[in-house]
Amino acid sequence: MSTGRVRTKKKACSSDQSPDSLPVRSSGRQVKKKAAEAADDDDEASEKKYRKCEKAGCTATCPVCFASAAERCAKNGYTSRWYHLSCGEHFCNECFDHYYRSHKDGYEKYTAWKRTWTSNGKSEPSPKAFMADQQLPYWVQCTKPECGKWRQLTKEIQLTPQIAKTYRCGMKLNNSTKTEGSDQCSMPEDLRVAEVSDHWWYSMLILPPLLKDSVAAPFLAAYYPDCVGMSPSCTSTNRLPGESNLVKLEHLKSVPNLTVAGMNKYFQPFYQPNECGKALCVRPDVMELDELYEFPEYSRDPTMYLALRNLILALWYTNCKEALTPQKCIHHIIVRGLVRIRCVQEMERILYFMTRKGLINTGILSVSSDQYLLPKEYHNKSVIIVGAGAAGLAAARQLHNFGIKVIILEAKDRIGGRVWDDKTFTGVTVGRGAQIVNGCVNNPMALMCEQLGIKMHKLGEKCDLIQEGGRITDPTIDKRMDFHFNAILDVVSEWRKDKTQHQDVPLGEKIQEIYKAFIQESGIQFSELEEKVLQFHLSNLEYACGSNLSQVSARSWDHNEFFAQFAGDHTLLTVGYSTVIDKLAEGLDIRLNFPVQSIDYSGEEVQVTTADGTVWTTQKVLVTVPLALLQKNAIQFNPPLSEKKIKAINSLGAGVIEKIALQFPYRFWDSKIQGADFFGHVPPNSSQRGLFSVFYDMDPE
Repeated sequence: MSTGRVRTKKKACSSDQSPDSLPVRSSGRQVKKKAAEAADDDDEASEKKYRKCEKAGCTATCPVCFASAAERCAKNGYTSRWYHLSCGEHFCNECFDHYYRSHKDGYEKYTAWKRTWTSNGKSEPSPKAFMADQQLPYWVQCTKPECGKWRQLTKEIQLTPQIAKTYRCGMKLNNSTKTEGSDQCSMPEDLRVAEVSDHWWYSMLILPPLLKDSVAAPFLAAYYPDCVGMSPSCTSTNRLPGESNLVKLEHLKSVPNLTVAGMNKYFQPFYQPNECGKALCVRPDVMELDELYEFPEYSRDPTMYLALRNLILALWYTNCKEALTPQKCIHHIIVRGLVRIRCVQEMERILYFMTRKGLINTGILSVSSDQYLLPKEYHNKSVIIVGAGAAGLAAARQLHNFGIKVIILEAKDRIGGRVWDDKTFTGVTVGRGAQIVNGCVNNPMALMCEQLGIKMHKLGEKCDLIQEGGRITDPTIDKRMDFHFNAILDVVSEWRKDKTQHQDVPLGEKIQEIYKAFIQESGIQFSELEEKVLQFHLSNLEYACGSNLSQVSARSWDHNEFFAQFAGDHTLLTVGYSTVIDKLAEGLDIRLNFPVQSIDYSGEEVQVTTADGTVWTTQKVLVTVPLALLQKNAIQFNPPLSEKKIKAINSLGAGVIEKIALQFPYRFWDSKIQGADFFGHVPPNSSQRGLFSVFYDMDPE
């Protein structure tokens, strides 16, 4: 029966047996095929369980999604694609869809962020930028000196400077500051933290860090935040409601000096857009040449460097009375992700560079021996400074604060050089030398006055011209002759454009030549008073140059204008410069009555010999003596100074200005000049040009 045949077991047959064996043989092949397919399925399942990051060079073998936003987030499992932010930070395709797809729950949050970003920033508001700016967790370092480990905060925690300043391992940040047990610091640090320090880690970073709520934001309101290292999504960088970004920027660009509320108006460390020629100023959106030389790794994308440099500068000018240290800076670095660790590590390098450059930590600071401004490798160095004038004392103060051993050798029996105040008049200080600060914006004198709490008296621009006999000159005449005077200087500027040094002539001679040609060609005849007023303006130019115009170069009389100048107000230090100079000198090793005769720098160490025969040995020497002494070869150098230096020394000039202080029984000038700080004296003739040219009121209070 058929059923019997089905139930009967047959022996296996060889291939040359009857056709009845063929179905059995065919069935065996199918089993083998199915077994192979099953094995392939297992491999595919294994592949689907993990997927590597597709970013070339990424070290993450099993990425983990940091976002955990989507309901079906891959977490540490399989996803069709991993999105790379750094070697330790990825998000899965499901979380990408959660924010990017319009039918998903996170889409509204992404688009709201995108609107804010595009209204304030310049870079693309991509999903990766959104994740880096809004979803990456913050990292914070334990503040216990014996720990210092980095911990990842939970997603809902917003990092603040206060949290960064006080955080300890295990600290609960929601409603309490209690710690979870006493052994939290013993927990191992995340392995990803160690990778951040490696040189290649930064090159694998997809997006540069943009700081949140940077202290620099008020200084940089005229710039796109993401062009100066700040996040466009923060309230501190937001534009005004209803105001387009273009309108905002154009308005701010038109403001010449952007000042920050509550800050000294002379502190302007950043150039505003389209601004130039201001001393001790940096462009917040560009690295300078010396910065690129020191930090070549940021040449391709300088964003991180700019973010940290701008932050450091802003913090310094926010409080210039205390030394700025890395510890004071790192709490203000607010940025999501592992890149915050890298920012904190880089902060120290950048801060030390800016300190050496003199952009920060300058002026009159009290620095103890255990808090020097530079690392220990600088502390075993020695420097001798020749000259205890303003330059020598400022340099000595700075080097001393760096931790370097400094000795100042001064020929006179006092410090100060050209700064020498006279207090003979009761209640009034008269500077025998310097007393006016010309251009206060970013001027070191303005900084030191702020550090010492000294008020600077702003000099007004009004300058009435008083003739012999006391009559005030008609302002229209002064204005007219000032115009002609400046027109003559403009002609000089045109003349010198193609002139070599050998074609140079005295400025006074060239001005007289141009003036005569103008009179002949125009037929204009100036009145006697107008001629005298023109002589006053020429005397004012001589006052600025410190020399008669016959000794001034027509080709190079204003060569200093090619370099950044101290801009802004001119002020009078009513208390005298010596108040500042004395503070600079406090605590320094100054040897008075030690005129230097020779400097031998032919060996490994430098030997300085003074007039009494004493030989001083040091590693470096800084010479700050007056130009006249160098021109007279008062100090012998071995080996001799280079020909280039000697030529520069002999090509420069230093003029002399005489000051005479007079005290009167009453202020007879008040009724004439109506509160002005100074007035000019119209010379009776050209031979007396510059004699008692300008009178200053030394007691403006």
